[in-house]
Amino acid sequence: MSETVTGPDGQPRCAWCQSAPEFFDYHDYEWGYPVSDDQRLFEKLCLESFQSGLSWRTILSKRENFRKAFKHFDYNAIAKFDEADVTRLLLDAGIVRHRGKIEAVINNARRAQELVAAEGSIAAYVWRYEASSPPAPQTASTSAESIAMSKDLKKRGWKFVGPTTVFAFMQAMGLVNDHATECSMREKAAQMRRDFTKPK
Repeated sequence: MSETVTGPDGQPRCAWCQSAPEFFDYHDYEWGYPVSDDQRLFEKLCLESFQSGLSWRTILSKRENFRKAFKHFDYNAIAKFDEADVTRLLLDAGIVRHRGKIEAVINNARRAQELVAAEGSIAAYVWRYEASSPPAPQTASTSAESIAMSKDLKKRGWKFVGPTTVFAFMQAMGLVNDHATECSMREKAAQMRRDFTKPK
C-alpha cells in the first residue's frame, strides 16, 4: 500500500488520513508538531491510553466530551477525583466507559503531580526521550525511546502506558517526525522541530 494518499488540496498526505475525513485536519494541524504544554501532553497520554484496543477515530470523535468530563485534562483537578467521580464518568455516554482506563487517568494525574515535583514539568521529562535516531517513517509501532519511557513511567506508578501507547504519543506530540517521506506536511513538522526549544 502507498504510504501517502491525495489530500483535499491535491497534495500527498500520510495514508492513514484516508480512514476518516476528519483525520486530514488532525493530521495537518496537530499531528507530529512539537508540544511543550504540560496539559496538552497529559491529555494526549490519557487519550492514547483510552485508544488502546479501539480506533483513534472513536477517541477523536469523543475528544471534546473527554475534555469536558476530565476538566480539560487539568491533572491537578483530576488528582482530586474520588469514587463519586468514577461513578459519574462510568455513566457518561459521551466518553469510553472503561473503569480501568478511567481509574488510570485519575492515578496518572496524581503521578503527574509527582513527576512535575521531581522533574520540573511533564514537558521537560518527556523531551528527554526525543528520538536521536528515529526509525524510518511509519515503519515501527515502538522505539527504543518509547520502550524506555514506558518502563520508567510504569516504575513511577503510571498505568496504561505501554511502549506502543507511548510511541503513538511521541508521534503525535512531535518527539519523532513520523510523517511519511512524501507527505506534504513532513517538512513543516521538521521545520517546527528545528525551531522548537526543548524544555528543561
